[in-house]
Amino acid sequence: MIIVREKKGATTVLRLQGVVRLGESATQFSDFLSKVLNEDDGPVLLDFEHIDTLDSTGLGELIGYLQRFEERKRKMAITKPKDRIVALLRLTRLDTLIRIFNDEASAIGYLEG
Repeated sequence: MIIVREKKGATTVLRLQGVVRLGESATQFSDFLSKVLNEDDGPVLLDFEHIDTLDSTGLGELIGYLQRFEERKRKMAITKPKDRIVALLRLTRLDTLIRIFNDEASAIGYLEG
């Protein structure tokens, strides 16, 4: 898994590439979110455009960090997920907890609004 971290205004954007599943990639995803939680302020945008797989371990990490960010009054959103990831988020009803956007500008507008 490759993760690139950048700032766009007040928002930390994480550009993810690869898979988020049991093992090293889920650990890397978790470690990176932990760093952002503790080192940055403001909202976080997860760019899922290049994520091919998200399994139950990856979903668990996403849910856990969504709760941690909310406890600190910080928003989180996802942008550009593939159709199968959107279907998974809908199936698990995570789409009711985290906003999903088709483009980065709309997502940042929501996060910073």
